[in-house]
Amino acid sequence: MMGKLTLDPNLAAPDDAYAALIEAHEGLTREESEALNARLILILMNQVGDLHVIREALAAARR
Repeated sequence: MMGKLTLDPNLAAPDDAYAALIEAHEGLTREESEALNARLILILMNQVGDLHVIREALAAARR
């Protein structure tokens, strides 16, 4: 069964999640920050694990 992309708010603590993301980038160069983002994306894609959902997310991000 294929999953479905969730675009509705789904974080229990969105402000805390955003703060954690910003904190992870503190002190990094632009190149290091971009590399962190790339690694994070790959880790989260692995967590999702459903290529259909990943494709939906990629399409949504391009819009």
